Amino acid sequence: MTSGSGVTTEWPLRFGVFMAPFHSPTQDPTLALHRDLELIEHLDALGFEEAWIGEHHSGGWEIIADPMVFIAAAAARTRSIRLGTGVSSLPYHHPLILADRMVLLDHLTRGRVMLGVGPGQLTSDARMLGIEPNDQRRMMEESLEVITALLRGETVNRTTDWFTIADGVLQLRPYSHPCFELCVAATFSPAGPRSAARHGTGLLSVAATQESGFDALGTHWGIIEEESTVHGTTPDRRAWRLMGPMHVAETEDEAIAEVAYGYDRVFDYLRHVVPVPPADEGSLEERVKAANLTGSVCFGTPEMARAQIQRLLDQSGGFGAYLFMGGDFADPAATRRSYELFAREVAPHFRHQLAPVAAADARVRNRDGAGEVLTAAIQAGVEYEAEKAART
Repeated sequence: MTSGSGVTTEWPLRFGVFMAPFHSPTQDPTLALHRDLELIEHLDALGFEEAWIGEHHSGGWEIIADPMVFIAAAAARTRSIRLGTGVSSLPYHHPLILADRMVLLDHLTRGRVMLGVGPGQLTSDARMLGIEPNDQRRMMEESLEVITALLRGETVNRTTDWFTIADGVLQLRPYSHPCFELCVAATFSPAGPRSAARHGTGLLSVAATQESGFDALGTHWGIIEEESTVHGTTPDRRAWRLMGPMHVAETEDEAIAEVAYGYDRVFDYLRHVVPVPPADEGSLEERVKAANLTGSVCFGTPEMARAQIQRLLDQSGGFGAYLFMGGDFADPAATRRSYELFAREVAPHFRHQLAPVAAADARVRNRDGAGEVLTAAIQAGVEYEAEKAART
């Protein structure tokens, strides 16, 4: 793939990671969690803008049980990167308690937090809590109605079949004004964009590069605009995040060799918990190159990464941030190099940072009289030597 000149945005794109995370159960979980913290420190130092942290309670791979606790630890280690719950599973929590804790975290981080919400991804989580999976979307909507009302400063009374709130009100207003950012998770269906439009939140498309998810990008924003008109909210493309698997190396072959570390085992796990296409036949190299061609993944060069982001811009019409899927596709050292290479050679193309320096370089190279300046400098040196000789 090569990058073209399709859709551009007036605003600079942001970049980050969606850290579920995905760690093999054969690895030490304590070391894995601390590597996650170290990776966020690394991203902060490289200038990445966002990190979204997952919530899961079963499965053995996605081992962060409370994104807020993890965010508190990460915030103490970083300076500017914004940290979001990616996502808080609303049916698992009383809405008043979740909102109250999020406001506290907003104060502790001085406004660096974001609240991402969803119904819960793993049905095994829901079953352990006695929740019928078919009720999760409805429960999320009931909770989000209460949370957004509380964050607006309202006093809420609500009774459902799974929570009661009586004269509920937050004792603190958010540190962020008027509130920290909220974002609703979306996959293939229109449920996510409809919910985002109804509540005036951002959208987090976690299946943006999968075939069905990519196809849906063309319609999701239309749904948001239509539903926003109905509900009187204002949609903002800058609040739309797209997530996909990406690993960057100097060559495509090098990238494929590096992701041999975890490619098969990560996708094998995903096929057991989310709708992921069955594995193709053939060698790892053949399968990864085929996935690269379709755009379902991007494991290759900086040029391929630029083309992948441009492809998403063209399909969606414009969004605000691209998030790496935070899985152990490559070993820790190669993963860090991938982010460094992306920060150096990919991100600046979409942050509108390169045109001024390129123009300055062109002006210097094409400026008339540059040779005259050098000649004048040489002549001044000759004259100085002549004056010095005349004084002796």
